[in-house]
Amino acid sequence: MIDSQTASFIMLGVIGAIAGLGLIGTVFAFWSMGRAGYRKD
Repeated sequence: MIDSQTASFIMLGVIGAIAGLGLIGTVFAFWSMGRAGYRKD
């Protein structure tokens, strides 16, 4: 059985990883949309 400190650390790591991936995905989505918008010439 894992103690509460380890469990909270794992939860924080999982939440941080999901938040980081979401942030990177959002930035990439806006960047690709911006490039597609500027490409119309």
